[in-house]
Amino acid sequence: MSIDEYILQHIDPESDYLKELYRDTHVRLLRPRMASGHLQGRLLKMFVEMIRPRQILEIGTYSGYSALCMAEGLKEGGMLHTFEINDEQEDFTRPWLERSAYADRIKFYIGDALEIVPRLGITFDMVFIDGDKRKYIGYYDMALKYLSPEGYIIADNTLWDGHILQESHTTDRQTDGIRAFNDYVAQDGRTEKVILPLRDGLTIIKLKIEN
Repeated sequence: MSIDEYILQHIDPESDYLKELYRDTHVRLLRPRMASGHLQGRLLKMFVEMIRPRQILEIGTYSGYSALCMAEGLKEGGMLHTFEINDEQEDFTRPWLERSAYADRIKFYIGDALEIVPRLGITFDMVFIDGDKRKYIGYYDMALKYLSPEGYIIADNTLWDGHILQESHTTDRQTDGIRAFNDYVAQDGRTEKVILPLRDGLTIIKLKIEN
């Protein structure tokens, strides 16, 4: 038994609905590894229960797995705003969100979050960044503008399967984007931050509170 298998046997199970979505993601979509999966999904739900946000921003919906996990953790009256820039993803993802038990807690947008979020006039208590790795710094700076003083930003894939440690290649703009983001956040005096070596890396970020 691997350590990953051991962990999954000793945490809360995912729902049958999430299992079905995860299977369908692997059957029908080209990059199924992009879906959060069981362990990260349970962690995101618990983060929501700990932070108790009223408004969540997700950048990068993909198949909707992480959105459903975060919506599951929301209290009554809470709302998740999730953005997917790839319009070809809508036919797969929207039915899964709308058929779910948490459909009334999710607003699904097709389009660029960098363009649409500033028009919403919403302050977010939690932001999950999992979109185009080349735009992570832009997503981060935008999130800080619309983040509540006690809010949190969670950025996914910040260890990028270890590629961040390898020599840079000019053609690998995704890795360059993650590496630049990690350096940018590490040097940002406005925030506290920690990287969790979970799955592909999760960076937890919080605004510093003035004493």
